[in-house]
Amino acid sequence: MKIQYKSILAVAVILMAFASCKKDLIKTNTDPNSVSVNVFDPNNILTATQLYYTGSTDNAIEVEETEIQGAGCMIQHWASTSAYFFGDKYTGAPTSGGWGSFFDHTYTSTIKNAVDLYTNTKGKPQYKNLHQIARIMKAMAFERITDVYGDVPYFQAGQAYTKGIYFPKYDKQKDIYTDLLKEVEQATDSLDATADKPTGDLFYSQAGDQIGAWKKFGSTLLLRIAMRLTKVDPNTAKAYVTKLAGKTMQSNDDIAIVAHGTNDPLTINRIYRGIGEDGAIQLSGQISNTFISFLKDNNDPRLPVLAYTYPPDFAPGGDPSGGSADPADQHGLYNGYDNGATAHGIANSPDWLGAVNLYSRPSPIIFNATAPTLILTYAESEFLLADAASRWGIGDAQEHYNNGVLAAMTQYAVFGAAGVVADADAQQYLADNPYDPTDGLNMINTQYWACTFFDEYEAWANYRRTGFPALIPVSFTGSQSPGAIPRRMYYSSVDKQVNTTNYNAAVAGMPGGDKVTSRMWWDVQ
Repeated sequence: MKIQYKSILAVAVILMAFASCKKDLIKTNTDPNSVSVNVFDPNNILTATQLYYTGSTDNAIEVEETEIQGAGCMIQHWASTSAYFFGDKYTGAPTSGGWGSFFDHTYTSTIKNAVDLYTNTKGKPQYKNLHQIARIMKAMAFERITDVYGDVPYFQAGQAYTKGIYFPKYDKQKDIYTDLLKEVEQATDSLDATADKPTGDLFYSQAGDQIGAWKKFGSTLLLRIAMRLTKVDPNTAKAYVTKLAGKTMQSNDDIAIVAHGTNDPLTINRIYRGIGEDGAIQLSGQISNTFISFLKDNNDPRLPVLAYTYPPDFAPGGDPSGGSADPADQHGLYNGYDNGATAHGIANSPDWLGAVNLYSRPSPIIFNATAPTLILTYAESEFLLADAASRWGIGDAQEHYNNGVLAAMTQYAVFGAAGVVADADAQQYLADNPYDPTDGLNMINTQYWACTFFDEYEAWANYRRTGFPALIPVSFTGSQSPGAIPRRMYYSSVDKQVNTTNYNAAVAGMPGGDKVTSRMWWDVQ
């Protein structure tokens, strides 16, 4: 695996230096659109953008609230009896913080930096490749936020500092996706092996062929964006899949990751910061029975890598040793239960063990302060190609499925020796779960769901795109989406108050309004 473990101190210094430089710019009234490299190096903004994509510096609150407690529970990777995990039972008023937390924090961190990087490298030959990478990063950030909410600020977003646009209008998701496809395709095609090699690149700066790696990354991201359109615009999706043949990631060596360190809040693993370092939250979040059962029922060799039963007396921040990674000791918590004495009480759930702390949690192998974040993987790419082949006959579905399964089994080697799944075990799993074309889409996208554990936004988006895996929705008193997994999240209640006119216009144009049951443009029935 080509993995870059940046010096954590160096990253922190870079980001603090960038913040200091921006203060200097304000003091000297320098036009941000004509900033000289003598003032600051925009490569540093790339570092910030990539790091913030994994979670904001506000203690990764949106990762905790929107991704894990929300999407992760909706997609039944996670489960909890705690009311904080609103996605478990689709509860929480529209104004509660979790639904809109990602909206509030990503615009002020990832998107702000991505737009700054795009703006400050545009038209500067010395940053030819950096500008194309900025376009790709910007598109990736916006794809995620539009997939969560639907219509969102796009064309005017992130321009408060550069253009004085403090209240951006919400753009139609159809228009956003049209521009995302254009931007990523043009940027990927424009990457030039003879031009600059960005130095602030956490993904690929130590790859043997950095620009070649970015071309494969851009093509894989473009594949994902295009495949979102399988229900609403299959002809466009098919056209892109055809154009991208042979250009996407070719092995696990091409995986994009962000390495992390313990210099909180700048560099620590964001899921661990959001969940693992918050004592009450860590102890109240378990792995869903749906996911554990899938792994156990299929003798999945990833189970001891992903799941762990902690010692009964474990306290957050303590030593987790003394627990068990034995597959026989793993038990998933059922979604849809609370701590009450009603029919929804957890004591009434199947396979009740007597205490929630006896159920599996994410393994310390993948759930720790320095664990890397997987951004985009070869396994995802192959499953998307398999999906396209199954639907439209573009390529060999079985070949791509096989590649995806083997890659998904072995991709956890990026977490170190403890994450390695032996090739023989991976091959045995594939032999036990051979591709069946009569059930192709289900098999392919269920495997996609399994390989995107911890990338909960993506797992949820792909579920809404395909309907797989065939999850059983939760029914719970007070649910915002009774008996149906939510199709989107409520907009930010903060933006509703401060950007009211544009918010109201967006809601008026959304079929069903600002509800979690409303379907976004690409999620047609």
